[in-house]
Amino acid sequence: MSGDVFRGSEAVASGLVTPDQLRGPRFRRVFPDVYTPASLTVDLAARSRAAFLLVRDRGGALGGYSAAQLQGADCAPLNAPAEVILPGSAKPHAGLRVRRETMAVSDLAVVRGLLMTTPQRTAWDLARRLSLVDAVVAVDALARAGGFRPADLLARRLLEPGARGSRRLDRVVALANPRAESPQETRLRVGLVLAGLPPPQVQYKVLDEYGFHLARADLAYEEAQLAIEYDGVGHFSRIRHEHDRERDSLLASHGWLTVRLFQENLKGMPQTVGKIRSILAGRLPARPHLPERGSITPATPLR
Repeated sequence: MSGDVFRGSEAVASGLVTPDQLRGPRFRRVFPDVYTPASLTVDLAARSRAAFLLVRDRGGALGGYSAAQLQGADCAPLNAPAEVILPGSAKPHAGLRVRRETMAVSDLAVVRGLLMTTPQRTAWDLARRLSLVDAVVAVDALARAGGFRPADLLARRLLEPGARGSRRLDRVVALANPRAESPQETRLRVGLVLAGLPPPQVQYKVLDEYGFHLARADLAYEEAQLAIEYDGVGHFSRIRHEHDRERDSLLASHGWLTVRLFQENLKGMPQTVGKIRSILAGRLPARPHLPERGSITPATPLR
């Protein structure tokens, strides 16, 4: 019995475990005849590997968020179900999404022994069914991991003109940017743009007056010399915090303002948009106003 997921019947037949042991506290049943050690955290990756074992012998493949996660595109929401694609029907199981479809060989790839949809096909599937922001998050992550251009999805639409949900791809592709390095960075950028602000540059290299590299900003408005950083949990350590302070001071000495945003700022996007709009207006005095879309709640101080 190797790996973190296994077929119970195969393990029993090999003499690696007994049926009583499978039913005991050492193992957890994920799907029928598919088990993991009880100590293993069954996250999306483990659940997806378990799902593949469930459908492996029926011509099944992984798709959707399962394929994305296992190909290095971390764009799934918490507790997303595993997703499989089958040429025939299947019984429903908790934690599993089943799509009935026959896949073209060109849309499939083997990754670490698991059959799944290619990054481009995965993006095609997710972008047509998710909400706008979630679709852009998925396309950004998959295009970065898979090395394709978001515009390739529009070329694919020419081959499948009647595909459900394909009309919305123009907007998804227009908002996508595979230079984004995290889902939250994408959510922040898209939130600013949808609120009427100019699109910020992504992973922007800040240079000094001599052309030497000072730092790289998650998002930036070059003319305003405004750098916007999304800080996840990795920035909360003392060492990282000190590094961020030194970096912000260095940029400030060259005329750049750094705004650091956190998870709560994404939850309060109207306030965040109002703050960024106010900063841009103050640092771009030659512009009479920045475009607005509807009313924006007055900004609250950002951490």
